[in-house]
Amino acid sequence: MSETAGRTGAVHALLPIAVLVLAVAAPAAAEFFEGRVVAVFDGDTIEVLVGHDRRRVRLSGIDTPERGQPWAEKAKQAIARRVFDKEVRVNDVGTDRYGRTVGEVYADNVCVGCELVREGNAWVYRKYSDDRILLQLEAEARAARRGLWSLPEAQRVPPWEWRHSAHKSAPRSR
Repeated sequence: MSETAGRTGAVHALLPIAVLVLAVAAPAAAEFFEGRVVAVFDGDTIEVLVGHDRRRVRLSGIDTPERGQPWAEKAKQAIARRVFDKEVRVNDVGTDRYGRTVGEVYADNVCVGCELVREGNAWVYRKYSDDRILLQLEAEARAARRGLWSLPEAQRVPPWEWRHSAHKSAPRSR
């Protein structure tokens, strides 16, 4: 048997073991997809056309003011300027309870969520993210009073608190 044939046989014998080790040790591979943004629903939710399919995408790790909150329209305008009618790449990190894809969105190789936080158009959604970069960007935006951080403190209610208080004060139907 030649030396090359012996090495090839050894590689083939070890291949199933290597695959098993990688499957157990490596985190699940991220699913990326690309498409054109055809709708912006609010400051953190967009619709991406992927082939002939539309996918609603909720930006991962951030939360922006809700309709009716101060800065909501500005946050929506900020994301629209960055992504509307542009090609984006989405790292699909899961699905939320509303069936939306939760993803990290990149436009022109720039993390859109990171830029929204850096500009002061979004909070880090601490319930779902402890990303140190996002937290640092938020701290810098807050210190510089950029975006929503320029509002009076009473108007800077995090969206998750605003949603909670809106549900508590909503009339109950019987």
